[in-house]
Amino acid sequence: MDQLKEMLQNKYPAIDFDSEKKLTSSGILDSMAVVNIIAEIENLFDISVTMEYIQPKYFESVETMWEMVEELM
Repeated sequence: MDQLKEMLQNKYPAIDFDSEKKLTSSGILDSMAVVNIIAEIENLFDISVTMEYIQPKYFESVETMWEMVEELM
């Protein structure tokens, strides 16, 4: 999870990923940010994020993103 958090902090330094738990539902991350994060996750972990995972609930927090990554690895 550290790699994921580091990538997110580098891309979005203004967001506190340690405390934010509603990144998509509160509008902190918009759809374009999610698309960019998906591309970064795919490159970083050499996985393919399938359509079933392209849902806001998987991008609410670092923890939910990491759960998705673990399921796809």
